[in-house]
Amino acid sequence: MNVEEFRKYGKEVIDYICEYGTNIEERDVAPTLDPGYLKKLLPADAPQSPESFKDVLEDFERKIMPGVVHWNHPKFFAYFPSGNSFPSVLGDMLSSAIGSIGFSWASCPAAAELETIVMNWYAKALGLPKAFVSDAPGSTGGGALQGSASECVLVSLITARARAISELKGQTSVHDSVFLPSLIAYASREAHSSVEKATKMALVKLRIIDADERGRMRVDLLRQAIQNDVNAGLTPFFVVATVGTTGGCAFDDITEIGKVCRQVSSIWLHVDGAYAGNSFILPEMRVFSAGLEYADSFNTNPNKLLLTNFDASALWVRDVMTLKSALNVNPLYLRHEHLNGVDYRHYGIPLSRRFRALKLWFVFRTYGVKGLQEYIRNHMALAKKFEMLVRKDERFEVRNDVHLGLVCFRMRTGDEPNHMLLAQINHSGKMHMTPAKFNGRYVIRFCVTYEHATEKDILDAWSQIKSMAEEILRDHQLEISSAPTTPEGTERTSSEPVAPVAGKPPIKKKLTRTKSLRFSFTRSISREQYQSQSEHLMDGCTPILVVDPKALQENFQQAAADNERNNNNTNNNGSSNKNGSAGATKLKDISDVDTDEASN
Repeated sequence: MNVEEFRKYGKEVIDYICEYGTNIEERDVAPTLDPGYLKKLLPADAPQSPESFKDVLEDFERKIMPGVVHWNHPKFFAYFPSGNSFPSVLGDMLSSAIGSIGFSWASCPAAAELETIVMNWYAKALGLPKAFVSDAPGSTGGGALQGSASECVLVSLITARARAISELKGQTSVHDSVFLPSLIAYASREAHSSVEKATKMALVKLRIIDADERGRMRVDLLRQAIQNDVNAGLTPFFVVATVGTTGGCAFDDITEIGKVCRQVSSIWLHVDGAYAGNSFILPEMRVFSAGLEYADSFNTNPNKLLLTNFDASALWVRDVMTLKSALNVNPLYLRHEHLNGVDYRHYGIPLSRRFRALKLWFVFRTYGVKGLQEYIRNHMALAKKFEMLVRKDERFEVRNDVHLGLVCFRMRTGDEPNHMLLAQINHSGKMHMTPAKFNGRYVIRFCVTYEHATEKDILDAWSQIKSMAEEILRDHQLEISSAPTTPEGTERTSSEPVAPVAGKPPIKKKLTRTKSLRFSFTRSISREQYQSQSEHLMDGCTPILVVDPKALQENFQQAAADNERNNNNTNNNGSSNKNGSAGATKLKDISDVDTDEASN
């Protein structure tokens, strides 16, 4: 493709993007295709001769787009927002056109210096402690843009591990690996699965601390677990607090967690704010950032709630030299004479780095801090509107505290009807949502994601949800006793029947069990499999595990038989087991995830 062809087709692609954004509501939010659809449409081998770019664009619309989930659709309420905006897209286009690989200052001075400046802008806009701002007086900290929050967690954990091993090792020549078995990390049960993956990659043990009824890490259990490990001669070295959990957007108490961590000098406190950390750009949300002065590192994703397209995840650390010493590999061919320039290859896993700061710079300059604040406040107001609609209807309940754009709701029935409701929603193609397990109950996550979302989008969605729910509720009894407390000033509608209405026809177009599982993002497994997987952290995209009903009945019958047999054995053995079983006691509400277990 020559320059003139690029000019021609480049304009066509821009026109396509504009048309796509303008008319996106005419498309279904998500496809209902079966896996493998594209293999049937494309040849098995790459073309040997050049093809017309016009044909490529036509195939893109006819073959690729039917399999696309439209994350920027007004009726996309799944996961968290996929930050995107025209200024960000244009910034990324320029980054791709320049094509620099900014691993060092010398490789692209503008990329290195703009990243430093933008990260300081960002930190100040969020009101982060001055220790994270590289140009603040006396600061030893700073930040860098990573590819994802998972990278941020891994980089922070590796840095914490290096620091802990260095302190344990002292001046000895013992290999670092000798100290790995003694290192313990901690995270809430509501923390993201990237924490578990990071500990698996770093070959250290993770203790999962139970959350309270609002989804926040229980600080008393964290304190207990750390004390027990110290008493056992182990080394607590890494704690992850979360602000805006994936399941219910809960905010851990950073201050209280920080106080616990300060009592053990080997602990590195990381705060994961992938989604909600961006909300600290609002002064009224900084009540949840209290305690960040205790943190050694903090991350948030502008590609979630700051209108910057993927990939872009910001990580700040209190002590840059600790980070660099853990990751610094400086071969001769990469050294240069500009020692005052920042080499961001020492701030993360990859050597090669994209010019990510450019698109974030475009966003900050085009929207301004005030524009970004207005965008987030709109999401918050619309989420509150949806929460009010749900709470007004006695057939539904809200399970989480609604602080940002996420509302976790469910029908006040058992889990199975809620599986059916989500499956109907997603199978329709007109809306898209995902589930979570919150406080032990299956919930449907409704997250405001569209940049230009309006109240009409919320009202239309709620109308469709109620319509689908009414058919399901014909055959299912409501759980009256589980009705949530109604906020003051909110009246419930009670016109809908509480019990199933006799004589009404069954649900129309009932989905098969396979499709119901697929579109409700659930997976039916045996009880043994369920128990083996229940200690792992969730990531917001893995299907919710449920016990297969047939397996449940078989297990119940087997358990009854085993119980009867055990009772007979106990009667026969008399008092031979008075001394109880040997072995260490397991702490209540605190789970261990070993590296081997995590791979199952």
